[in-house]
Amino acid sequence: MGFLSNNLLGILNFLAFLLSIPILAGGIWLSRSAGTACEEFLDKPLTALGVFLLLLSLAGLIGACCRVKVLLWIYLFVMFVLIVLVFCFTVFALAVTNKGAGEVVSGRGYKDYRLGDYSNWLQKRVSNEGNWKRIKSCLQEGKVCQSMVAGVSMPQAQFYAQHLSPIQSGCCKPPSICNFTYSGPANWTKSNNSSGASADPDCGTWNNDPNSLCFDCNSCKAGVIDNLKNHWKKVAVVNIVFLMFLIIVYSIGCSAFRGNRGY
Repeated sequence: MGFLSNNLLGILNFLAFLLSIPILAGGIWLSRSAGTACEEFLDKPLTALGVFLLLLSLAGLIGACCRVKVLLWIYLFVMFVLIVLVFCFTVFALAVTNKGAGEVVSGRGYKDYRLGDYSNWLQKRVSNEGNWKRIKSCLQEGKVCQSMVAGVSMPQAQFYAQHLSPIQSGCCKPPSICNFTYSGPANWTKSNNSSGASADPDCGTWNNDPNSLCFDCNSCKAGVIDNLKNHWKKVAVVNIVFLMFLIIVYSIGCSAFRGNRGY
């Protein structure tokens, strides 16, 4: 049984070692070719993940194939810590994304998003001045509003029927409560019945300048949170599968460690 566990653990870690190479190479490539703040933000965690996976797989591979008990012990300890961290993050991700959703607007194909509807933890992280400066830079560099700004001749009925993403709805147009007069996707003017304008500070923040729009609005932050919330829920599902895989590998590692005690 110990021999079988060693071989199986060696194969799994060899596959993990092969997987770590393109991840590490991708992180290094991003760090050298990054031209925007978004790309620079991605390269560090990708490189760190590649290095971690490389070292962990090597420890498991050498420990299993060469029956090095110290390496196997270190491998199992790190795996146990990783299982605990993945479990805690999955529970945390499900908890902070359980609150908040877009509000249906009558006669519109899109929803409106309000910052106060989401969890306080996400609100604080996204609204932090340094974090939001980086996020806003990424949104502008990613040209998330470009397709809307380009459609200057789009009729009002056609625009209202559009199914906008949370970020497009929150960052590329003023909130519906402002009751601005539509002249184009990126051209809105305050009308006489703009009663909600005084109640929502986003109405005063809106700017028809394509470089400004509603990127400093709370609705834009809410749209980012809603988008983040949807991604985190998908990540949580993937984490559950990954957690099951880690537990299986950890069990095989424990079996291999017990089988190597006599060496």
